[in-house]
Amino acid sequence: MVKFQGNKNRGVDSWVNDFFNPIFNDSFLSDRFISRVPAVNVAETNEAYHIELAAPGLEKGDFKINVDGDVLTISGEKKSETTDGNKKYSKREYSYTSFTRSFTLPDSIDHNRIDANYKDGVLKVDIAKKEEAKVASRLIEVK
Repeated sequence: MVKFQGNKNRGVDSWVNDFFNPIFNDSFLSDRFISRVPAVNVAETNEAYHIELAAPGLEKGDFKINVDGDVLTISGEKKSETTDGNKKYSKREYSYTSFTRSFTLPDSIDHNRIDANYKDGVLKVDIAKKEEAKVASRLIEVK
């Protein structure tokens, strides 16, 4: 049986922890490692496809929506900087948020009827279907 002495290298462990903990626990770095891609809901009705993208804190001018062939790309970018001439900063962080989400569209969409609306932190994109793609529903009587 081998006796383990846990405190033998305690001086080195303590030094390593003291050195690396502030680096990896700094909120500035940890915030940058977190993915900042907005959550998306995609739904389909008989008339259209609906995309809802959660993007609070942005304004409608921060979005860019582009359709290239069968790919819909939604991107957003917001820059903000706070400055105060009366203060001396020891640490100052800039807030910069950007994202890009792309969706492959089916052939059944009408490229001329795509609408977007931003309200209460949610971007809603409605993509109309072509008339021939709409499914007609009817009740079938059982005989």
